[in-house]
Amino acid sequence: MIDTHELKKRDLYLNKIIAFQDTEPVKVITGIRRCGKSSLLKLMTLHLKEMGISDDQILEMNFESYSFRNMNSDSFYEYVKQHIILDKRMYLFFDEVQRVTDWEDAVNAFRVDFNCDIYVTGSNAYMLSSEYATYLSGRCIEIKMLPLSFSEFLTFHDFEIKETKSALGNTRKQIFDKSGYHYELREVFDAYMRFGGMPGIADVGLDQEKALMLLEGIYSTVIMRDILERENRRGQKRITDPVLLKKIIMFLADNIGSNISVSSIGNVLTNEGLLEDGKRKGTPSAHTVQAYINALLESYFFYDIKRFDIKGKEFLRTLGKYYIVDIGLRNYLLGFRDRDTGHAIENVVYFELLRRGYDVSIGKIDNSEVDFIATKADDKIYVQVTESMTSEDVRKRELAPLQKINDNYEKIILSLDTGMDSSYDGIKSVNLIDWLLSGNI
Repeated sequence: MIDTHELKKRDLYLNKIIAFQDTEPVKVITGIRRCGKSSLLKLMTLHLKEMGISDDQILEMNFESYSFRNMNSDSFYEYVKQHIILDKRMYLFFDEVQRVTDWEDAVNAFRVDFNCDIYVTGSNAYMLSSEYATYLSGRCIEIKMLPLSFSEFLTFHDFEIKETKSALGNTRKQIFDKSGYHYELREVFDAYMRFGGMPGIADVGLDQEKALMLLEGIYSTVIMRDILERENRRGQKRITDPVLLKKIIMFLADNIGSNISVSSIGNVLTNEGLLEDGKRKGTPSAHTVQAYINALLESYFFYDIKRFDIKGKEFLRTLGKYYIVDIGLRNYLLGFRDRDTGHAIENVVYFELLRRGYDVSIGKIDNSEVDFIATKADDKIYVQVTESMTSEDVRKRELAPLQKINDNYEKIILSLDTGMDSSYDGIKSVNLIDWLLSGNI
């Protein structure tokens, strides 16, 4: 049971749920395990109680609990029916509901049979795949939850940003912990890049050994429950080789932000002698590799991003990229290391753009690439990410693709060291940490 005294606010997501309170659609909160979905449901029940909803109007069921381990859609329906108070509006909260076979039959029936508002969570996108989406078509709203942003990381770890004055009267931001010790922004950002944004890290503290144990637990659970076990429940058994699954995870984690084709993954793993196909060594089919990658995408472990031809105004079918949902999980898999900081911060920027509600793609213009095109409604921004803008060669390389784009949408370069200039021909150079803390572009 979650201790409600320890609940930290996740207003970005809570406000989204509250906006749909008492509307007909089923509220479906999705995201990788342990990213805070159960706590979000708890925060919503606290909100309801603050609004005057009584305890007997709220029914909570967590299907990770042993109590509900053998439930099917029929016993699920009967259990809820017994707890319904007929003359009151009911609020139903179902955590990890995908563990119930044919859960959507029961949930749809609650919607029809009872005066209720329904909230569910799930750790696998399969629960909202085309088979189910048609069943609940137009009757559910998905709220996609991610691990902690850098701003949330500060809150969860009880850090506070204060502006301090130097002897020369300049102001700068420093971070203070609850004991009053102060740190430079970069120190705390480096901690975020090391430990990642899984909320559970805040419970164990910024201790490498404890953090690794927590991340190992998350990794194992995702692999066992949301991939291998799910395959058995579906009866498809396409994901049958845990060793191959681990190798593909390691490959994708090591190559975040790189252009990747499915066939290249199989070829690389075979060339390294890492795969065996039956009794003879061989390259797994692209179909097999794709099935394993799809399972990782469905469990929200990795996210894929498509390439968009800026001049041709169309999505390209070749060479997408993959990003890992949490940089701490990547460090658990590959070990802590200082190399490829560029790809690691690119990973952080990608998920921050998603949090801010953007659709994100890679931009292709001629033979150049823009790291991200972020669009929503009538807004669009072009984003380049690089570790430092102090070298003239790097500046030219990062500016060149943006300079080729001749529309009037905002173009920015995010870096940890912006150099002296704040803009180049209208292209803004912005400090990455400031941008992460700004909450908006």
